[in-house]
Amino acid sequence: MGEIEDGEADHITTDVRGQKCALVCECTAPESVSGKDNLPFLNSVLKNPVCKLYRFPTSDNKWMRIREQMSESILSFHIPKELISLHIKEDLCRNQEIKELGELSPHWDNLRKNVLTHCDQMVNMYQDILTELSKETGSSFKSSSSKGEKTLEFVPVNLHLQRMQVHSPHLKDALYDVITVGAPAAHFQGFKNGGLRKLLHRFETERRNTGYQFIYYSPENTAKAKEVLSNINQLQPLIATHADLLLNSASQHSPDSLKNSLKMLSEKTELFVHAFKDQLVRSALLALYTARPGGVLKKPPSPKSSTEESSPQEQPPLMRRQDSIPHHSDYDEEEWDRVWANVGKSLNCIIAMVDKLIERDGGSEGSGSNNDGEKEPSLADSIPSHPREDWYEQLYPLILTLKDCMGEVVNRAKQSLTFVLLQELAYSLPQCLMLTLRRDIVFSQALAGLVCGFIIKLQTSLYDPGFLQQLHTVGLIVQYEGLLSTYSDEIGMLEDMAVGISDLKKVAFKIIEAKSNDVLPVVTGRREHYVVEVKLPARMFESLPLQIKEGQLLHVYPVLFNVGINEQQTLAERFGDVSLQESINQENFELLQEYYKIFMEKMPPDYISHFQEQNDLKALLENLHQNIQSKKRKNVEIMWLAATICRKLNGIRFTCCKSAKDRTSMSVTLEQCSILRDEHQLHKDFFIRALDCMRSRQTQGALNESDDPETGCLTDNKPTSRHFYPVALLLVSSHLLVVWLILSLALLLAKYQ
Repeated sequence: MGEIEDGEADHITTDVRGQKCALVCECTAPESVSGKDNLPFLNSVLKNPVCKLYRFPTSDNKWMRIREQMSESILSFHIPKELISLHIKEDLCRNQEIKELGELSPHWDNLRKNVLTHCDQMVNMYQDILTELSKETGSSFKSSSSKGEKTLEFVPVNLHLQRMQVHSPHLKDALYDVITVGAPAAHFQGFKNGGLRKLLHRFETERRNTGYQFIYYSPENTAKAKEVLSNINQLQPLIATHADLLLNSASQHSPDSLKNSLKMLSEKTELFVHAFKDQLVRSALLALYTARPGGVLKKPPSPKSSTEESSPQEQPPLMRRQDSIPHHSDYDEEEWDRVWANVGKSLNCIIAMVDKLIERDGGSEGSGSNNDGEKEPSLADSIPSHPREDWYEQLYPLILTLKDCMGEVVNRAKQSLTFVLLQELAYSLPQCLMLTLRRDIVFSQALAGLVCGFIIKLQTSLYDPGFLQQLHTVGLIVQYEGLLSTYSDEIGMLEDMAVGISDLKKVAFKIIEAKSNDVLPVVTGRREHYVVEVKLPARMFESLPLQIKEGQLLHVYPVLFNVGINEQQTLAERFGDVSLQESINQENFELLQEYYKIFMEKMPPDYISHFQEQNDLKALLENLHQNIQSKKRKNVEIMWLAATICRKLNGIRFTCCKSAKDRTSMSVTLEQCSILRDEHQLHKDFFIRALDCMRSRQTQGALNESDDPETGCLTDNKPTSRHFYPVALLLVSSHLLVVWLILSLALLLAKYQ
């Protein structure tokens, strides 16, 4: 039987099937296979570790030592606070841009006022939640009893690291991590009308079919508008900075510095011009044109295609003059092309001038680059230049012209694209904002777990060259194991969870060097694109590949596989509907298969050949696909296969149920024992005993859900008063009801005897 390993902590033992079994011993600091140098970094995100120490016999009658550890994460509260602060900043900026749309016709102006009123209320709500979260000082995780509290909505439930460290007599020491967390869901909002997956689909369908007060833009176009606005806000100051650097190089009369500054200015300006080539900007300008006072929009357009759906069907005969829109009585669509093309022409003039200055100074080569085409042959000759004059004086007017042209483009584009965002908010205001709130809540819970998992994975694999190469070349797979049923409220939880995990595709990681003792991650970006900056101490940062040290964004590929395993799932499979689970599993299998294809294409051939020798992933993927297609009831084979594939691909593992307690603990302990059996030669006669030993801490009466025989998670630690079938199920059969009554009576007699 498993025995507790001698250590520095107190020992607690209990009888399991007549044998002595190790239980819990407290420890003060986590132990790391990767070395003690990483402990300060790991301790900065984990706290309150509790561990168990065991030893079990192997198949050749030797002993393996196991250290099982569970830790809380301070990121449970840190990441939500970071995210809420980011949302407040983004919403305040959007509200200000809506206010600065300029003069609108009475209809649109009333819509704008209504939108701003509701948006200001949402910002105040976010600020209140942030204030309350800042007051939280006790536990570093949210317990399941608090999952319905409004002030803790953004905080994940029971976020913990479950770590198993194995010291085997034959094999290399190994570390197995699983992040356990309650399913990301908006518990306070409730699930009466379903979860995000259903609510978003219903909202978009109704919005597409109802357009009498606003102009319909598809979710893709709305996301595109946000992306262009974000690019504008990023590129405009960068271009201004590089233009100033160019002038500084000119004042120093340095040809090499002038060439480098011009190259950077050209690259950023080309990106800036390219951002406005989308048809969406043109259609948004036309829509804003008709919304000005005097504009007549008798019938808003019905959605046709992504390039036509936002263009009004009738153009107004006369419009008042506005600084941010075309000023002709008949709208001139080509004017916008001329406006943003002026930016490129201004850059060409600067390039021509720099070439002439360097040539007259004796430079043998020009600056080389150009903007979206070749320079006009006579452009350089048409610019007056005096070789004896200061370079700065000759470049300054051209730089000023570039900034003016860019400012005009930014002003028009910002207002037109902000008008697109106004349409998104104008329809069904309370419902739209409540959906945004719900999505923010679910995403916050999912992101907190992801950041925790990423940091821990980075710490444990920091000195693995293959992992680091995979990290910056392909990205990481993040596999979520869901144990929710497709019955009652858990359907809504699963719908929330599916959207929240899918939204994690918008997240990228960036590793930077920590400049102080504060190594907590920082979240930047916006709702459609987040960047999490992970800080590493100098010694750890120096061990990273050059690509990562230079700030390359690291991407993740989240996948979710769900298999309901409790008695409610039995009801759902016999009398309900499991199509939601089936569609989620099928969709995410395709995502996993896509990641595998990218992995095999982008990783170096020598790594791939060694990898294929060690892992038969293709067969595992085919087996997983067959199990998903088989539609077998409570098919836990899906979970084992997905988890195995994730581990072999160096991925991050998550296990989730409603509250990350009973079903999660059953799954994690079974997975740990399966790993000991399959990877570390645990003696076959000690599998069940090892499983009982790992579960022995569960107190009598603590389980809220019975282990279903179909899951393979059988244990003797069941409360004596637990009835194995719900009454609703037993009533289906009179025979089962009689058996249940007899067993219940026998249990009561035995209890009071």
